[in-house]
Amino acid sequence: MHAIPAFRIFALIACSASLGGCAMSTRVGGGLGGAAGGGTGGPADGGASGGAGSGGGGGIDGVAGGSGGRSGSGGVNGAGGGAAGAGSGGAAGTGTGTGGAGGDGQTHWVGAWACGPQLTEPANVPPAPGLGGNTLRQVVYTSIGGSRLRVQLSNVFGNGPVTMSAVHLAVSTGASAIDTRTDIGLAFGGSPNVTIPAGQAVFSDAFDYALAALTRMALTIHFTAAPTNITGHPGSRTTSYLASGDVVAAATLPAPVSAEHWYYITGIDVMADAATSAVVTLGDSITDGRGTTTDLNNRWPDDLSRRLRASTPTAKVAVLNQGIGGGAVVTGGLGPTAVARFQRDVLDQRGVRYLIVLEGVNDIGESTGAGQTVATALINAYGSFIDMAHARNILVYGVPILPFGGHGYDSVEHQSARTMVNAWIRTGGRFDAVIDLDAAVRDPLNPSILAAAYDTGDHLHLNPTGYQKMADTIDLTLFTR
Repeated sequence: MHAIPAFRIFALIACSASLGGCAMSTRVGGGLGGAAGGGTGGPADGGASGGAGSGGGGGIDGVAGGSGGRSGSGGVNGAGGGAAGAGSGGAAGTGTGTGGAGGDGQTHWVGAWACGPQLTEPANVPPAPGLGGNTLRQVVYTSIGGSRLRVQLSNVFGNGPVTMSAVHLAVSTGASAIDTRTDIGLAFGGSPNVTIPAGQAVFSDAFDYALAALTRMALTIHFTAAPTNITGHPGSRTTSYLASGDVVAAATLPAPVSAEHWYYITGIDVMADAATSAVVTLGDSITDGRGTTTDLNNRWPDDLSRRLRASTPTAKVAVLNQGIGGGAVVTGGLGPTAVARFQRDVLDQRGVRYLIVLEGVNDIGESTGAGQTVATALINAYGSFIDMAHARNILVYGVPILPFGGHGYDSVEHQSARTMVNAWIRTGGRFDAVIDLDAAVRDPLNPSILAAAYDTGDHLHLNPTGYQKMADTIDLTLFTR
């Protein structure tokens, strides 16, 4: 049995439609303090910022949601705050986040799993019978473990509210099956059901649960109703299962249909000690796992997480994969750009201490002008990311853009742009360190192409062997700073 806490906190904060945010701080019982933040989306891919609050003490500042500052003196600030919404495709975003409880002066929230949300394309929406009135079971792979959890759900790209009558968490035992002994129903403001307005995200109430590191967890949701615009993560590389009716507690879903996408789930946090932190991997399909094996969790961030877990000095560093397949940094691509989502998918993530940036190939590959133009835009964006992250005490590690010779992106101008960007990453002196994964996976006799042993065959994406090579190349002492 998993104990239900004596108190619950649920906050939903609406902000005005501007690039600014709003904030709330709260104290509950035994010195529990924290921040809740939410921002509103701006025009186009409009990112958002929220507010920050302070925890029960300070000394080492905890990261709070949004773009607000940090505070405290003596202990560790609790991290709270919510996700910020973002619009897409030129429409104005109206996203706001919901806050959660912060730390108690000695602990703070840290992400154990996360993904970057986007508006689900028509080809990737849930299959029949659809979500309304039915049960969806989705499997995720955690990095760190913990004993007190909360779950984040997002409707930031919805065009109407989504209503869930029940949300459960359990250990996955394969396919749609769960270990029912580990199954627990979540609450939202003390209620088992929750309605998430369009453009908003919510945290569940905090709950006690024995979550082990590197565990496949099943989140099962019974939907009462869902909008036509669905917030999701198409590149899950993991099978989700949809069954008719309310079977949220079933050991195995009856006659489910499947889809390799995630919907509405964006995070699992654990309350952790001050020594626990997270690294965000910001990227595109190479980080999202294109070329990996469905359900085997062999993306390079997964491989990195296993390495971190196996090393005592880094065992408390979580990995939060914020890759979006087809994503771009500045313009174009699929889903919100990295510029638009940086606040939500990096700064607003809980417990972040490190950031790895490996993104830009889609900007280059889709560009039609001079190579110098797109290269300059990328360099300027990277510089902005570094400045924003440093303001939050986050170390930023740059990765040169990997080879794409032989792919459809390959051209003289595009190779010129890649060379210019990579020279800046390596020698510009702005990143706190350079992780040269390009050198690790390129063909030593022809540096413009991937080594054959690591190439899926499309000359852009890597296979599982290549992703393992990427993870093995990373110096783990970067995560002891």
